[in-house]
Amino acid sequence: MASTTGKRLAAVATTLSFEKFWAWLKGHANCIVRAGTPEFVLLDQDDFHWTLDSEDDHTFVVQLARAKDLVGELLVFPADVAYVQCEPSEADGEWMFECIVESEKAREAAYHFVMSHEYEDTEHRREDKWTH
Repeated sequence: MASTTGKRLAAVATTLSFEKFWAWLKGHANCIVRAGTPEFVLLDQDDFHWTLDSEDDHTFVVQLARAKDLVGELLVFPADVAYVQCEPSEADGEWMFECIVESEKAREAAYHFVMSHEYEDTEHRREDKWTH
């Protein structure tokens, strides 16, 4: 969140369920700036497009393509995700959504999605066009 002076205000991270996040994300695929895991990242480009789908109830798929050529693919296992944490990222106007996996020994972000806008409980209208 930015103030009128351009300085970033301290923001508190909010959380939501993975199911709610995934349903929202599917309606905002063109708003993804980058997505990945601690090991790799898929970066959006002007001529790329994102596709979000599921192979089954246990495996969700995030694909980044240029025309019909697959650039990269991320498999997401929703059963592993305890919740999604969202907060403004370091870059102005971008929002980080981290899919958190918890165990007795650790808490870590297994997947992340950086979006061009924050989470809102509404859908884009057809005439809305989000760019980044």
